[in-house]
Amino acid sequence: MVEGTLQVLLVSAKKLNNSEFLGSMDPYAILKCRSHEQKSSVAKDAGSEPQWNESFVFTVSGDTSELIIKLMDKDNFTADDFLGEAKIPLGPVFQEGNYPPTAYRVVKDDQYCGEVKVSLTFTPSKTPEVKQGEFGGWKQSTSY
Repeated sequence: MVEGTLQVLLVSAKKLNNSEFLGSMDPYAILKCRSHEQKSSVAKDAGSEPQWNESFVFTVSGDTSELIIKLMDKDNFTADDFLGEAKIPLGPVFQEGNYPPTAYRVVKDDQYCGEVKVSLTFTPSKTPEVKQGEFGGWKQSTSY
């Protein structure tokens, strides 16, 4: 079972499909790890190549298997547009400890629609040392 802290550096995205008829896109990302979601800042007028360089921290426990990054375009008068999402498997980073900035495919309706670049660092929780004579935090009595 995996327990620890996952640090995600959301670097940038590129080749995103433009969802705007007039003007340029204002992309942002929603990062989801199990049931926890965090939102990046909006890259105002960044178009299809936004830069964020923002860090996010998730507490990981249990059977966490992937990080999902949903890319959205902020709209003022209508619902925000879904640009696509990247699903990043976390098993390798749990074993390696960290991954340098890497580009992951962004897909929408099973179609490639850009890339998102992230760096991942996993720090496992320290397991408490069990000393001789201690069991689950209890000390064994030595007097009989």
